[in-house]
Amino acid sequence: MICSVVMEGVKALYGQEVPEKMVQLQKTKREFEGNVTLVVFPFLKISRKNPEETARELGEYIMEHSAAVASYNVVKGFLNLVIAEKAWLDLLSDIDADADYGHKKATEASPLVMIEYSSPNTNKPLHLGHVRNNLLGWSLAQIMQANGNRVVKTNIVNDRGIHICKSMLAWLKWGNGETPETSGKKGDHLIGDYYVAFDKHYREEVKELKAQYEAGGMGEEEAEKKAKDEAPLIKEAHDMLVKWENNDPEVRALWKRMNDWVYAGFDTTYKAMGVAFDKIYYESDTYLRGKAKVEEGLAKGLFERHDDNSVWADLTGDGLDKKLLLRSDGTSVYMTQDIGTAEMRFNDYPIDKMIYVVGNEQNYHFQVLSILLDRLGFKWGKELVHFSYGMVELPNGKMKSREGTVVDADDLMALMVADALKASEEAGKFDDMTDEERQEIARIVGMGALKYFILKVDARKNMLFNPEESIDFNGNTGPFIQYTHARIRSILRKAAEEHSAAEIATASVAADAIGILNEKETSLIQKMSEYGAAVEQAGKDYSPSGIATYCYELTKEFNQFYHDYSILKEEDETKKAVRLVIARNVAKIIRNGMSLLGIEVPERM
Repeated sequence: MICSVVMEGVKALYGQEVPEKMVQLQKTKREFEGNVTLVVFPFLKISRKNPEETARELGEYIMEHSAAVASYNVVKGFLNLVIAEKAWLDLLSDIDADADYGHKKATEASPLVMIEYSSPNTNKPLHLGHVRNNLLGWSLAQIMQANGNRVVKTNIVNDRGIHICKSMLAWLKWGNGETPETSGKKGDHLIGDYYVAFDKHYREEVKELKAQYEAGGMGEEEAEKKAKDEAPLIKEAHDMLVKWENNDPEVRALWKRMNDWVYAGFDTTYKAMGVAFDKIYYESDTYLRGKAKVEEGLAKGLFERHDDNSVWADLTGDGLDKKLLLRSDGTSVYMTQDIGTAEMRFNDYPIDKMIYVVGNEQNYHFQVLSILLDRLGFKWGKELVHFSYGMVELPNGKMKSREGTVVDADDLMALMVADALKASEEAGKFDDMTDEERQEIARIVGMGALKYFILKVDARKNMLFNPEESIDFNGNTGPFIQYTHARIRSILRKAAEEHSAAEIATASVAADAIGILNEKETSLIQKMSEYGAAVEQAGKDYSPSGIATYCYELTKEFNQFYHDYSILKEEDETKKAVRLVIARNVAKIIRNGMSLLGIEVPERM
């Protein structure tokens, strides 16, 4: 509203139209009087006057043409505007009337954004790194949807390759027919145990062979390399991979059986984590499609075949190097598989934007993939987004899946819920609740603590996840925000029992409401009004952490207000009504904002 008046003012005063992006409005600094500040410097070339005179002229124009502005003051090149109380109340009324305030609705014509996340291997359960990936992917999907995009959430399961054969071979050798039912373990955990078992036996073989080679006079480095290549277990695993690629019925049947165990385990984990997918792709289906697409590109002169029969893409013209696409024996590499997956997805959906949620160790891979997909004619190839994120570690160090030292996702989530139950009981928050209510709230709080702690950090940074710090009912944590929401809902329930609160929705804009807003109420309304901009910026930056920061700031501001002013004990009925409307909408925006992070907020805690 003010933005358009400023644009009209520049044209009326100085005879030139300016674009909206030139109008820079920001929150006025605390030390100055005002609510909104206009940066005047961009208009000086047009006005041909000094900053103070330009600011005064624009201030007078805005005062004359906008009832929303009560007064103004000029500080150097900045025009500080004091917003009229009625404008704040009208804004509060607008926020109150919109259940999805700050969110845009998608239409059939909206861009279609596909987001890939999770990408697990079927030789082990999901771990802490997967937790960060899944939470980022899910949250990004909600944010893109809240910005008016149509969204398809997708997963590519790495269900083939030597690592899968290692688990299969170990199960054949040492499994004795063990199943998830006979062991009482989730399928993904059971298969993960055999992956660890393979590595343990393989390392023993390598150690023994290395000692033999060194005893025969071979150098240490050469002996270790030869031992790793010649160990019987790794040779058997490679033989099994060849059989798989040749569709050996026994190997394929075992592969399907063990993968099905893993998928059942994954489904349980995803459900507990609160994430899901619209479409799941499998590498076993896509790798052959990728080979065919590379051969097609070769026929068109996009790639080159070397003397050893391998196929390469020359990317030196793009400032990169030459990239292998097919090995000399005709087998594919990861890049080939990604090309095949892209083709399948493009055939399935009219994608406008493709976002890959993958760790930062794959930055170069996605630089290359973008160029190759563009060469192959995918319209979104050049603009594909690699949503690159850093590693996540626990205080006791890094994880190694082969050695069985990973932080298991299921164990971590169970620990968070147990810790939330304990912390809530110690804080006396579970009084007068049934056991069922306690368990459900502990689940909501524990998962909220985990999700918020991970998502509040800039995704590009490596992070240290500390479970103890995450479950705290004070500070920048999920439980602090959840508790504030529950507190507000409690206030509203009590208010609903009072006859005086029956018409609070219309009381906020009643004529006699003028003259009753205090500074903190005005500040809260202004903070709520910034929610839509926060959602939009998070969509532009692909930044769940921006939403987390906004939710924390709004929560903190409400708690400061609630510390200084009573709501239910306020004797002035009009003031009480306005405060109830403010509280109701703070709770609404917290609920909507936290939902973009995949976090539930309880009605009571």
